[in-house]
Amino acid sequence: MNTDFTFTIKSSRFDENYNPSENTRITTNFANLARGDNRQENLRNTLVMMNNRFNTLAHWDNPKGDRYSIELDIISVEMNLGPNGESFPAIEVLRTWILDHKTHERTEGIVGNNFSSYVRDYDFSVVLLDHNKDKPGFSIPDNFGDLHGNIFKHFIHSDAYKAHFKKAPVICLSVSSKDIYHRTGNEHPILGHEYAQNGVSLTEQYFNKMGLQVRYFMPKNSVAPLAFYFTGDLLRDYTNPELIGTISTMETFQKIYRPEIYNANSAAGQLYQPSLTHQDHSLTKIVYDREERSQLAIEQGKFTEEHFIKPYKHVLEQWSAHYAL
Repeated sequence: MNTDFTFTIKSSRFDENYNPSENTRITTNFANLARGDNRQENLRNTLVMMNNRFNTLAHWDNPKGDRYSIELDIISVEMNLGPNGESFPAIEVLRTWILDHKTHERTEGIVGNNFSSYVRDYDFSVVLLDHNKDKPGFSIPDNFGDLHGNIFKHFIHSDAYKAHFKKAPVICLSVSSKDIYHRTGNEHPILGHEYAQNGVSLTEQYFNKMGLQVRYFMPKNSVAPLAFYFTGDLLRDYTNPELIGTISTMETFQKIYRPEIYNANSAAGQLYQPSLTHQDHSLTKIVYDREERSQLAIEQGKFTEEHFIKPYKHVLEQWSAHYAL
């Protein structure tokens, strides 16, 4: 088998008419919203929230708060595995586009945003659970996340990525309810107050293997910090509108499916520990089934094991062991 893996990139618009494709992970935030009787209302309200948040942050020369709007593309990445056309859906992310209704310009924002991966589901919902089953203490398996990290690094250094995107990705996630964060005193005009955590979380270790480092910021009028995973220099490599696009997109998703943290009625202080049992929060009007999402992650992890890990185990292990960037 040819182990010089390549990637095929497909793009589809995320709007109120969006329907998930067959290859989309149905645990993905945006795919979860596009299901059920409230599908179109969910999507419409989500986009309104994003646009309102963007205009709140991009307030200069914007007296009516309606100068900008966001368009989102779902970027689906297939990993090509062999000479007979075998492929597997490796990665799915969002790319933002920023529309300036005053100048009539449409500019590309950041790719990354909501990151999802079948292999990540496999690692956390199959490998990690099986490794710790019936054990008294929690531990991490050897080489945990190595394959996934190498696939991601291979992708962002690939010709396919460079042909489609101008800048390196930024992946924005929720902070962990298992960690305590403290405000550092550093403040960015767009990203807001910076936070740091004591120690290194499992998520941070996992994303480090993808070649990414993390910084935590709580933007103005937010109530909790967001985790920004990136390569290079987060504060210098991206423009203010690009950063605002990512904040607006991901904070909206977090308010919908982690309202206890991101739609809380009080903001994080100098010391902050997120809690998914926090009762003093508000709900959005957008329907989201978080319990179903967790169950589906396990199902899709097993799907990955059956259709990707087991059939290509030998060649994947060989490729990953020799892969280096």
